[in-house]
Amino acid sequence: MNFYSVIIGTELLNGRRKDAHFSFLNSELLKRGWEQKASFVIEDDPAFMEDIFNFIKNDPDSVMFCFGGIGATPDDYTRVCAANVFTNAKMEVNEGAKKAILDQFGDEAYPHRINMATLPVGAGLLKNVVTNVPGFYLENRFFFTPGFPKMSQSMVVEALDKFYKENNNKKVRFSLVANCSENELVDIMKTIPNNIELSSLPRINGDKRSVEISLASYDKNECKMYFERFVDYLNNNMIECQ
Repeated sequence: MNFYSVIIGTELLNGRRKDAHFSFLNSELLKRGWEQKASFVIEDDPAFMEDIFNFIKNDPDSVMFCFGGIGATPDDYTRVCAANVFTNAKMEVNEGAKKAILDQFGDEAYPHRINMATLPVGAGLLKNVVTNVPGFYLENRFFFTPGFPKMSQSMVVEALDKFYKENNNKKVRFSLVANCSENELVDIMKTIPNNIELSSLPRINGDKRSVEISLASYDKNECKMYFERFVDYLNNNMIECQ
């Protein structure tokens, strides 16, 4: 599966607030053997939001966690944008969401809060442990949560535990630090096939240069084989590593 996060909030981009969604989602995914393919932090612009949703929808293996914009104020566009992209603009009053909102707010649910029960057709619900106003999901893989981390974090855990508890095909990783510059390793780097993830992170400490090399793959044996070739290359060229 390819996991995406969409973090909606002009206040993040203009510096009025700091994001906490990316790090939390990333941590929860890594715990389960998953990782993100991409993360988007975007302003509250309906047309742009729909462009991003469509981009993610076009990946047949996508799983999306969207944060923000599901409230009842005029700048909350996510529910409508989600319907436009994922359910052909069809929306309905979700009876479960309606009940949760009425249970929480009673008569004060009207005239505005009750609008948060109008969701894309067929939406499932995610429990809100703070205000009881639920998040929602579509097709068991597109999840929409509030912009408040205290509300969204429990929804992320609920969604992952229900649908993506653990990746049984986990990625393995082999790493080393070579006492040389990246330039000296380009030739061996070129021999690593595209299906193996290659990461090269240079380090500079005064006039001393080193580089952290990491190879990762879902195929442990193949990854180990290329890693050993890397080590042999270093040894043959008398480059120290650890």
